[in-house]
Amino acid sequence: MAQPQQPQAGGSPNVNSSPNLGAPGGSTVTVEEIIARRMNPKRKRALSMIAAVVVVVGLSWIVYEWLVLSHYQSTDNAYVQGNMIQITPQVGGTVTAIYADETDRVQAGQPLIKFDTADTGVTLAHAEAALGQTVRQVRALYANNAALNAQVQLRLADVDKAKTLVSTAEDDLQRRQKLVSTGGVSGEELAHARDQLTAARSSLAAAQAAVSAAREQLASNQALTDGTTVEEHPDVKAAVAKLKQAWLDAHRTTLPAPVSGYVGKRTVQLGQRVAPGAPLMSVVPLDQVWVDANFKENQLRNIRIGQPARLTADVYGGKVVYDGKVVGLGVATGAASALLPAQNATGNWIKVVQRVPVRIRLNPEQLKTHPLRVGLSMEVEVDVKDQSGAELVGAPSIDPIAATQVYAEADQGADALARRIIDQNLGQSAK
Repeated sequence: MAQPQQPQAGGSPNVNSSPNLGAPGGSTVTVEEIIARRMNPKRKRALSMIAAVVVVVGLSWIVYEWLVLSHYQSTDNAYVQGNMIQITPQVGGTVTAIYADETDRVQAGQPLIKFDTADTGVTLAHAEAALGQTVRQVRALYANNAALNAQVQLRLADVDKAKTLVSTAEDDLQRRQKLVSTGGVSGEELAHARDQLTAARSSLAAAQAAVSAAREQLASNQALTDGTTVEEHPDVKAAVAKLKQAWLDAHRTTLPAPVSGYVGKRTVQLGQRVAPGAPLMSVVPLDQVWVDANFKENQLRNIRIGQPARLTADVYGGKVVYDGKVVGLGVATGAASALLPAQNATGNWIKVVQRVPVRIRLNPEQLKTHPLRVGLSMEVEVDVKDQSGAELVGAPSIDPIAATQVYAEADQGADALARRIIDQNLGQSAK
């Protein structure tokens, strides 16, 4: 067995030799051999290739970030939103029928809920009778005009008669006064003539007063009828308005669907007594949903209205991609819009990155193929290359954001009913 060499006294160990580093047979390996091994060209080439790949990948990522990723802003804090239309009654009543349940598809105008019609039917019948009575009373006003005018003419005739009597009494008195001096007329006859003149003048005053009273009655009655007809009379119009209200209440006992959609939530039950305005169920038009994407505040600097967006839903995964467009940016952060906004004026304040909702409109045709539900999670990527759009909407919209024609023709039947009642009570002479 070979013995290791001992270093010479006062000298250093042999630098040209080293202990066995795993060489077979226990042979020694020199420093030059170790350096040669470490400087193996293949190993050096491999390390150089790895370093080159790392540099290329880093530069490629920087270029990709500058040319591509810098033109997109994305977030997974986005959710589907939509109009959840509450079905509320305009009149109170007891529920007698329910025509739609949760998840059902309904069409605009389709009956959803029906109330008991007994009370509203009685009110409508009373309004019909009140309109007919009012028409007849107004007709009587017009008929009184002719009667009161005839009364005035009669009183004028009485005035003329009274004037004739006064004139005759004055002549008789003057004639007797001339005969008194000659003794042709006694004093008693003269006094009698004076009494007749006084009586005639009293009759004239009474007749003139009667004329004034008749004219006042005629003027008062004409004030109720001048410038209008029976159909246009204010009393008749007021009765027609009450009839229309009773008609609407009677026909509002059936609640229609204002839009086409799906029943989202039903809370009403059969036999329930409900008050006006109580929420009974909701209808969600899934063809009108949108997405509210909550971007961080430092992502908003490049987002503008009109920029295109690509969206994916968790329910479908990446296989279904939606095309959208930015239509509005929120005017307040989510924290500021909360029911209890945060109060940051405290000593232990910690800054939290805020988020602002960005509304994105979806393609209706894509919604038909792959419908979304309100509240679903979405992933949004907005292309921010084109920044020519505005950050806020400039001009107000003049068109309604939502509209329905379900209630537009509700009073047409009331107009026809009022016309029929008026014609029935108008009379042939008034017609």
